[in-house]
Amino acid sequence: MKYTVITGASTGIGYEAALAFAGKNKNLIIVARNKEKLEHLKEEIKKINPDLDVIIKVSDLSVGENVYKLYEDLKKYTLETWVNNAGFGNTGLVKDQNLEKIEAMLHLNIEALTILSTLFIKDYSDTEGSQLINVSSVGGYSVVDNNVTYSATKFYVSAFTEGAAQELKKRGGKMQVKVLAPAATETEFANTAMGIDGFDYEKSTPRFHTAKEMAEFLMKLYESDKSVGIVDIQTYEFKLTDPVFNFRQSQTEKH
Repeated sequence: MKYTVITGASTGIGYEAALAFAGKNKNLIIVARNKEKLEHLKEEIKKINPDLDVIIKVSDLSVGENVYKLYEDLKKYTLETWVNNAGFGNTGLVKDQNLEKIEAMLHLNIEALTILSTLFIKDYSDTEGSQLINVSSVGGYSVVDNNVTYSATKFYVSAFTEGAAQELKKRGGKMQVKVLAPAATETEFANTAMGIDGFDYEKSTPRFHTAKEMAEFLMKLYESDKSVGIVDIQTYEFKLTDPVFNFRQSQTEKH
């Protein structure tokens, strides 16, 4: 029995992605901080396919020791796909940043993603059919004003993930590593980033996708042989592409 792991699964893209994978008859391990929301998601998955095995893991991945514990707890299962979706943003000028919030964002968006990606690649890089999908942002390909630090975290996600994909491909790894880069998506993201409640995408955002639409895009990426799935910020169309960043041979390898 194989499992698909999704972090940040209690709401938004992660929630809808779990339902989408359930529609593909994938057993799921869903991870988030909120047990009640995960229980609700499990119920919805069972409506799609009551025969699927759904495992709930409650964890705050902004805490380093929790990241290692989560992966250790999952070693008893055979994993097929890992989706690092957990993350949050911060809206505001750099000079006005709340450093406690920024520190948690760095831990979650960068450290947790890197650790979980590395552990998964270590164990499954030579396993046919395995996939790692890391959720970045169009802000990980162009810096967004008033969201500079958040964009920087997503530049890291994009560069790290694209680099890992290229590295594995060059050395004959069987795992596929991919990066999803959404634009504005109707989730709880804006509320967390701005520190408010009730952000209205219809009134405040000229164009956006629903979380369900982004999950559908994620599945297109999952089913493709491309490394990057990105929303075109001009047209808001979803595109599947080869890696965007230049990947060059290291100087040490040349000698």
